[in-house]
Amino acid sequence: MVKPDAGRQALGDGIRKLGPGMAVAFAAVALSLVVHALIPMLPAMTVAVVLGIAAVNLPGTSTLCQGPWRAGLNFAGKHLMRVGIVFLGLKLSLGDIMDLGWFSVALVVTVVLLSFAGTYALGKLFRLAGDLPLLIATGFSICGASAIGAMAAVKGTKHEDTVLPVALVTLCGTLAIGVLPLLMHPLGLSALQFGQWVGAGVHDVGQVVATAQTAGNVALSAAVVIKLTRVVLLAPIVGVAGGVERRRQKGELAAHQSRSDAAPTDTSTAKATRFPPVVPLFVVGFLLLAAIRTTGWLPQSVIEGGALAQDIALGAALFGLGSSVRVRDLLATGLRATAMAMCAWALIAALAFGAVHLMTP
Repeated sequence: MVKPDAGRQALGDGIRKLGPGMAVAFAAVALSLVVHALIPMLPAMTVAVVLGIAAVNLPGTSTLCQGPWRAGLNFAGKHLMRVGIVFLGLKLSLGDIMDLGWFSVALVVTVVLLSFAGTYALGKLFRLAGDLPLLIATGFSICGASAIGAMAAVKGTKHEDTVLPVALVTLCGTLAIGVLPLLMHPLGLSALQFGQWVGAGVHDVGQVVATAQTAGNVALSAAVVIKLTRVVLLAPIVGVAGGVERRRQKGELAAHQSRSDAAPTDTSTAKATRFPPVVPLFVVGFLLLAAIRTTGWLPQSVIEGGALAQDIALGAALFGLGSSVRVRDLLATGLRATAMAMCAWALIAALAFGAVHLMTP
């Protein structure tokens, strides 16, 4: 039985350990939202990542990021990312997606699957190590940093190994905000087609909004609906990855037991082994909130509150992840991954462009 004094002491120790970093992360989110309000072209989530990168690379704050802030920043990068994914469900209305029609939905699903497979293949071609190809493919093809966090959970990827994929998806999404609007007229796209192209080809929801709104409300509406159709695929793709990972780990455990001549009734190793969930609880929460949003029962104030909660949680998480990106180390180790990401960005843009012309011949 835990004494009350011991519980209070543990709580106090946790606050002292995590509090400074968490406070800085939330302050960065507030600043990011202000910057976005003043300059709508800059998504708040992108600003949060940039602030995190700046914090760990500037002489004045670098030591703090590596010292007293580190525990709280790591906590935000891992756990608040999951909270943000749950609240992302409130942005989904399956009715809006069905209004696209089955043919358009099938095209979007095809683009996501081809983007995922193509980006993963590029990662292998560029010889990226570990889970990098899978994480980059997930983030680029579905919904940016949120998808990376979900996939990392089922794969058991270390927190620090998610930093580079998040940095790359932020880089390419930010480039999209500046580059794609310049291509609208040279490519002969109408406002509707431009919105469809952005929704099918840009990674993060905030980046989609920032890019599409440059062409007006028609483009923005089309982009958001198609983008959210891609977000729906987060759960099945993560579920498949979780199932494959469980099977792989069970196979390794069986092989280990066979090599060590373990008795069939010896379950000590199996009991000590924790397999990753097929679908993490936070992804289940994401689906549950999406289903509730689809019913139409929720008042607009609740939906808007959920959107704000998602921005705060995801922004704090992205600041925490950004604060792990040391530019010197990134230049030394991430050039090959950056080149691969640029190729993947071009591939996905081309696939989305082709899908747009099939949607609106």
